[in-house]
Amino acid sequence: MKSLRCANQQCPFVAKSTASGIIRYGFYQTRWGKRRRFRCKGCGKTFCWNRGTIYHRLQHRRRSFDEVAALSVEGLNKSAIARAKRIAWNTVDRWLEKAASSCRRFNHQRITRISVKELQADEIRTLVGGREQLPIWIFVSIDVWSRLWPSTVVGRRSYRNTLHLFRDVFSRMNHNGASLIATDGFKFYRGVVRRVFGGACLYGQVIKTRRNDRVIRVERRVRTGAAWKWEQAWRNSEDSQKLNTSYVERLNLTIRQGSAYLFRRTICFARRQKRLDDHLQLLRCHYNFVRPHRALKFGREVRTPAMQAGLAKRRLFFRDIFSASPLFWLSGKIRFVFTCCSSSVHVHDLKFPKAA
Repeated sequence: MKSLRCANQQCPFVAKSTASGIIRYGFYQTRWGKRRRFRCKGCGKTFCWNRGTIYHRLQHRRRSFDEVAALSVEGLNKSAIARAKRIAWNTVDRWLEKAASSCRRFNHQRITRISVKELQADEIRTLVGGREQLPIWIFVSIDVWSRLWPSTVVGRRSYRNTLHLFRDVFSRMNHNGASLIATDGFKFYRGVVRRVFGGACLYGQVIKTRRNDRVIRVERRVRTGAAWKWEQAWRNSEDSQKLNTSYVERLNLTIRQGSAYLFRRTICFARRQKRLDDHLQLLRCHYNFVRPHRALKFGREVRTPAMQAGLAKRRLFFRDIFSASPLFWLSGKIRFVFTCCSSSVHVHDLKFPKAA
């Protein structure tokens, strides 16, 4: 009752409708039994508790919906999930699309004001639409200290997408102190890092030379920062003793294992870029908030990256994420209305008319 708000978007008292303004109003019948109905004192409209969430008017149990999302982030493709759960393929596809939309909103809302001490970035190459199409790249970033996956961008390997990645990470930081940034030798990284972070950060590149699919030489180049600043950074670092991209490369492996779209030599590649982007949002939410990280084990407690970064007090579950309402009411207006697209999330402010 404490978290309930009026589900009627036209309600003039929606911003002021707290638990005291919501009353119990009988029950309604479903195939699994009776469910509680609520009523808003302001507008008089009735609603159920899951109105405004992706569970609303779901024709299956919530547990089945959560299990489909959990199987998807463990690397199972839609056909395998449909066979295992005995659910139609179209239903699985529709559920995963709704789950990805909810996780996209949740990521945008919760991953904010993070303290990034050491940042690493890399790209993953994949195919979308078939081998005759140009390859698509997945730009990935990771905060080494917390193992948090703050941002990702799907698109061409271009300056624009590189800039989009670092701008998104920068907008989610609390900007406490200089950051240590490590990437590979991609040509656009140096100019983008200088443009977004300025000269205050420490930036270096790890350039690997391969021959016959084997790394034969690793060259580390310092691009920004004085030598004494680098020495101080290595002394203060809890994870790295030299310039490396090991943590983001390990994250790349986790992403490949968790998404059936990224398996090598498979028929389950993404047919559209939006499908790949949606599934990465679902996987990112699961990695940050749901899945405990084995590197973050402290005694008997195994934390998630979100717990380590201070974004969550406990391990969340898909039920917590999917039950979150897509609208967040603050100070008499809708402050956050999320419009989802394939590569970004737009935020708009809409005011409500004042109550009479």
